[in-house]
Amino acid sequence: MKRIISFILCIIIAGTLLSFSVYSADDEKSVDVKAKSFVLMDVSSGKVLLKKNEHERLYPASVTKIMTLLLVIERIDNGKLSLDEKITASSTAAGKGGSQIWLKEGETMTVDELLRAAAIGSANDACTALAEHIAGSEEGFVKLMNAKADELGMKDTNFENCTGLDDDTKNHLTSAYDIALMSRELLKHERIQNYSTVWMDSLRSGATELVNTNKLVRFYKGTTGLKTGTTSKAGHCVSASAMRKNLHLIAVVLGAENSTDRFEGAKALLNYGFANYETVTPEYDSNLITDVAVEKGIEQSVTPQVESILPLTLETGTATKIQPKINLALNVEAPVEKGQILGTLEFEIDGEIIASYNIISPVEVRKINYGDMLLRLLRSLSVRA
Repeated sequence: MKRIISFILCIIIAGTLLSFSVYSADDEKSVDVKAKSFVLMDVSSGKVLLKKNEHERLYPASVTKIMTLLLVIERIDNGKLSLDEKITASSTAAGKGGSQIWLKEGETMTVDELLRAAAIGSANDACTALAEHIAGSEEGFVKLMNAKADELGMKDTNFENCTGLDDDTKNHLTSAYDIALMSRELLKHERIQNYSTVWMDSLRSGATELVNTNKLVRFYKGTTGLKTGTTSKAGHCVSASAMRKNLHLIAVVLGAENSTDRFEGAKALLNYGFANYETVTPEYDSNLITDVAVEKGIEQSVTPQVESILPLTLETGTATKIQPKINLALNVEAPVEKGQILGTLEFEIDGEIIASYNIISPVEVRKINYGDMLLRLLRSLSVRA
C-alpha cells in the first residue's frame, strides 16, 4: 500500500514539475490580462512585445489626457509656454464635470499647478483650462490633438475632446497600440515624470489634495507613469510605464471590468517584459571601418563614421549571439557630400538582421579641378627643390 501511495505521489510531483517546464515566456496566454485589448511596448524602440486586439477602436476615457499632456509639455520644452505662466479659468473649464479641482470661473492658476492637477489628479477642468490657453478653445485644441495623432501614425484614433469624457461623444476612439505610441512620445520628455511619478500633492496652499489615480506609482517598482481612465463606456483603462535598469516599458490595458483587473493586467505585462527582455547597446570593432578612397577628389580618401548606435531590446540571454557585419565601399567618386552613405553596419542574430546603421562621410569632398592639380604640382616641385 505504501508503495502504491509513493508511486502516486511521484506521478503528481512529476506532473507538477512538467507543468512548470512547459511554461513558455513566448506564450501570450501565460500573461493573465482580463481586458478587451492590451499592448506591451518597448519605449526605446517602439517594438511591441505582447499584444491582444491592439488595433480595436475603443473609448479611452481619461487616458485621452496623455495627448493633452504631450501638447502642453512640448510647448514648455520648446519655450512657447512657461511653468509660471498664469491661466485664468473660463466658465467652460469651470463647468467640466467628472474628476476636477473645482476651478471657479475667473480663478487663476499657473501652468505648473494645472499640470499637476491634470497629470496627478486627472482633473478635467484643469485640462480644459490648459487647452483653451494654448488653442483659444477646446475645439481648437482638439484639432491640434488629431493633427499630432496623424503625425505619430495613430491610425485608429479620433479625439473629440481633451479630457476623455464620453457621455456626449460617438467617435472619441483610439486603440491600445495608438495609446502606446502617444505614451512613448510623451515619455521622451523627461519633464513629465516630475508629475506622473508623484503619489500625493496639493494645491491652494494645501486646501486641495491631489492623489495619483495610478496606484502603480506607489506600489510598483520603477513606475514612471502614466495615466488611468474610467467611464461606463470605456471600462477601466490604464497606460502604465516603468523602467528597470535600462529597460523602459509601456503596458496599455483597455476595457477591463474593474480597477483591480486593470492594474493587475498592467503589472502582469510589465513583469513579463522585465523577466524576458533586456536593453543592450551592440558593439563592433571600429578598426574594421577603414578609409574609403575618393577618386578625382580634392582629398584622396575619407574616414567614414557610423551613425549613432541606438540601444536594442532583445530577449534575455540573446545579446551574446549578436554578430556585426560591415558593408563598406572600397572607393567612391567625387564629389562626396557630407552625410553621404558609404556603407552599412548590420547586427545579426542567427543570420537575421536585428538592426542596421548607415556608415557615412563626415565631411564634404569636392571634385578636383585644373587649378587644384596645378597647385598640387607646384607644391610637389617645391618640396623636391
